[in-house]
Amino acid sequence: MNSNNDEGVLRELALLDTSHVSDALDKLEIPGQIAGLLPLQRSDRLVGRAFTVRYVPITGTSGTVGDYVDDLPPGTVVVIDNAGRLDTTVWGDLLTATAHQRGLGGTVIDGVCRDSDRAVELGYPVYARSRWMRTGKDRVRVDSYDVPITLGTTCVEPADYLVGDADGVVCIPAGRVTEVIDLAVGIREAEEAIRAAVDGGASLREARDNYGYHQLQTKKG
Repeated sequence: MNSNNDEGVLRELALLDTSHVSDALDKLEIPGQIAGLLPLQRSDRLVGRAFTVRYVPITGTSGTVGDYVDDLPPGTVVVIDNAGRLDTTVWGDLLTATAHQRGLGGTVIDGVCRDSDRAVELGYPVYARSRWMRTGKDRVRVDSYDVPITLGTTCVEPADYLVGDADGVVCIPAGRVTEVIDLAVGIREAEEAIRAAVDGGASLREARDNYGYHQLQTKKG
């Protein structure tokens, strides 16, 4: 995909709620909803392509917690697999400040972050299982970059698309983003039409029936 096309895809994704994308993923039988991750603040929005990082526990030898953020282009979303650990963080103040300064799109963590006030202050989107203060230094290390990772039960490949809002975050496989967008736009338009019909006096049952609400996310068969 060339850069112009990619910019267009990102613009279209930025207009969609995660609920629209989630319904489209369901219809296509793509398990892209990442369970249990929420933003630090409800106003956060996140759209971008994934740079993946896998952490593992340190077993006897020290290792880097990662200076990778210096090398990432603007708009990148850092996606971190820390196996859902809640007892040690892999993202904090210095990474947040650097990522914000470099114009990254946000950070998604299967685990916890710390120094959350700095991310809120800067308006930098961070999605995580929770926040806690305990450092990951000398507890975890970077195992690999730009490899397929798993967040909960959801696989994220390098350069997949991430969309996040107040309700959580979803992952769209790069090779299927166009069909997901097409379906999600249709779902959004159908819901807008239903809302307008109800505002105009129709019953919810009637409006849903007229616009095929119950089939919007039903699997294609």
